[in-house]
Amino acid sequence: MRWLRQKTASSAKNTEGRTVSKVPQHIAIIMDGNGRWAQLRNQPRIYGHREGAKRVDEIVTECAELGVKFLTLYTFSTENWERPKSEVNMLMRLLVQNLKVMDKKLLKNGIKLEAQGTLERLPDFVRAELDRVIKLTSVPNPKMTLSLALSYGGRQEILDATKRLFLDLKTKRTSLDEISEELFRSYLYHPHFPDPDLLIRTGGESRISNFLLWEVAYSEFIVREEFWPEFTSRCLHETIQQFAQKERRFGKTSEQVTREQTSAELESV
Repeated sequence: MRWLRQKTASSAKNTEGRTVSKVPQHIAIIMDGNGRWAQLRNQPRIYGHREGAKRVDEIVTECAELGVKFLTLYTFSTENWERPKSEVNMLMRLLVQNLKVMDKKLLKNGIKLEAQGTLERLPDFVRAELDRVIKLTSVPNPKMTLSLALSYGGRQEILDATKRLFLDLKTKRTSLDEISEELFRSYLYHPHFPDPDLLIRTGGESRISNFLLWEVAYSEFIVREEFWPEFTSRCLHETIQQFAQKERRFGKTSEQVTREQTSAELESV
């Protein structure tokens, strides 16, 4: 099946009634800065993670209201397993607490929950709660699909995809001649998600940090100085407006993009 890049929505209303133009269809967010935000306030790092969880609820709700169709949140990376065991344990417990709180709100707002990554590394109690909420919110035609990147690494995703492709080659389910970008993409964790239109990173750092390495090849990358606990709906609106000003050429010239847009507009009349 050939993968087709889907178009972004033209405009939407935010919760305050203002028009937000060119809403991205898929937003991916590196939620950075919880620990640093807490340390600047002489608080333990877990305090920052708790405040960050509040922003997750706010931003997920706002994205759905704006018409974003796919939202991917970098929740816990494969590298995060190297953090102190006490912090990892607290993060796992906090994740379960948040899942218990957000399940009914996701269902009410028509938001489907999914997860991607090496989920088998998660503790059993986390997997059980995650599976419960995924099953609860698995409804047809959701308003938005939220993916939590958990125990996730972009290199690991590509490696896992390569292994699955190799097995299909070995068992002759596919052939060398059939391999293409579109085919390889079908072996990634979430092939049904379009590539992110917009990648946001909070906390001022400009690293991709092993996040969606294949998928963000042509994503617009916007760094915000706010730490994640400070990233409010207003910050989201500003970032989307900044995204709307960008010309997305995908390797083409500005003239080609303009001609294609003009042709598309004429065909829609």
